[in-house]
Amino acid sequence: MLALLVLLPIAAFIAILLGAPARLTAIGASALNLALGLFAALSWHNAGLWSFSASVMEKPALNLAFSFTDGMSAIMVLLSVIVTLAAVLSGKAPEGKEKLYFGSSLLISAGAIGAFAATDLFFFYAFHELALIPTFLMIGMLGRGDRRAAAWKITIYLGLGSIVLLAGLVWLANLAGTYDIPTMVNAVKTGTLKIDPASQKSIAALLIVGFGTLVSLFPFHSWAAPAYASAPAPVAMLHAGVLKKFGLYGLLRLAIPLVPEGLQCWLTPLLVLLLGNILWVGWVTISQKRLDLMLGNSSVMHMGYIFLAIAALIAFPENPLARSAAIVLMFAHGISIALLFGLADRIERNTGTLDLQDLGGLAKSAPGLAFIFGIAAMASIGLPGLANFSGEVLVFLSAFKNYNGTHGLGPVQIACILSIWGVVISAVYMLRAYRNIFQGPSVKSTASSADLTFADRIPAVLLILALFAVGLYPNLLLNLLN
Repeated sequence: MLALLVLLPIAAFIAILLGAPARLTAIGASALNLALGLFAALSWHNAGLWSFSASVMEKPALNLAFSFTDGMSAIMVLLSVIVTLAAVLSGKAPEGKEKLYFGSSLLISAGAIGAFAATDLFFFYAFHELALIPTFLMIGMLGRGDRRAAAWKITIYLGLGSIVLLAGLVWLANLAGTYDIPTMVNAVKTGTLKIDPASQKSIAALLIVGFGTLVSLFPFHSWAAPAYASAPAPVAMLHAGVLKKFGLYGLLRLAIPLVPEGLQCWLTPLLVLLLGNILWVGWVTISQKRLDLMLGNSSVMHMGYIFLAIAALIAFPENPLARSAAIVLMFAHGISIALLFGLADRIERNTGTLDLQDLGGLAKSAPGLAFIFGIAAMASIGLPGLANFSGEVLVFLSAFKNYNGTHGLGPVQIACILSIWGVVISAVYMLRAYRNIFQGPSVKSTASSADLTFADRIPAVLLILALFAVGLYPNLLLNLLN
């Protein structure tokens, strides 16, 4: 049954190519996948039910294998199916481009789900690359603004990052003699596989740069904001909300269990880079004059907090709180940024602009949109009761989990204290954007703007329910991790 989560979007994509109604097929497949994903998240521990394996090659052994090896993969698949349904419900395809628009959205979803559920190293990498192809095409062909330049930039950056990552993965596979990820991890745990410190350091560098580029780790981040600003709504929602988490997931799934000593060698540089995400990109976000560019840079900025949790786990391997913090914030950010990009697309369709200086007073003509955008903005800032707050608090607590106060502050604690300023930066740019868009006197573009329709509210409510559910009761995710 687990294979259905991956194969159903692909089957729906093929049906769309053969003439099935694109939007209805995409919505139906995504809704069914959400139901399967919810059931899977509740029963992931039943390996006999939620696992699939088929031999592709005997020597070297290569298996198309999907399994929820732990709650982390179950949570990331759940994030994927939630955002996918919201994305296909939110977007409006250009006239005559419905097949490309909805079919590509389904392929991105299938690639993300396949990558998060794959237990074979080859297919772990291959499904992510599958998702990137429609991402590039959608930005270049159906995007807005300087879409071709943005498409080329994201293609070059992520292509080079994938090549660096592939080098590290091949090196690991050669040392382990297998592509099976659980086998590799168990071999390191039991001492059957021993990777020398020099190799660990080199592999860790490749994985940090490779995965980091895919996540928009500073300074490999400049592709993200232009790409999201140019992308159609479903692509921005799926990539920023889901697919970008692949790099973080990969560090947690592969790098930390397989090359822990090598990662510790790069801990201080990683702390410096993640502060670049939070502080440098945070100031860049404040300076943005367009909502889509502001949201794109905001997404890059918030990756720094998840890297902080990963850094705490690298520094203190026996710190389970750090792993939980990273995964909860990955889920929370994925939901909140998808909601914000979906609402930004609706604002542009209703007003014809996303320039902050050309907007104002939208709350008068679109109070429903103003209310829902306000919830999304508060989630991004980290308001208590919403999922991002739960994740960020866990991140800050995890940084001080092993601190006893007798030897002064360590580098992780210093980075944590500096990163708290990012909360202030987030409040500045998000509240200012809300004021510019929704408050004050109405302007020409907003005076007669339509409010959200009932159909528009469905995907927004779906994402808001997820934000409140995890924000009010984070054990929904933490119990899966435990």
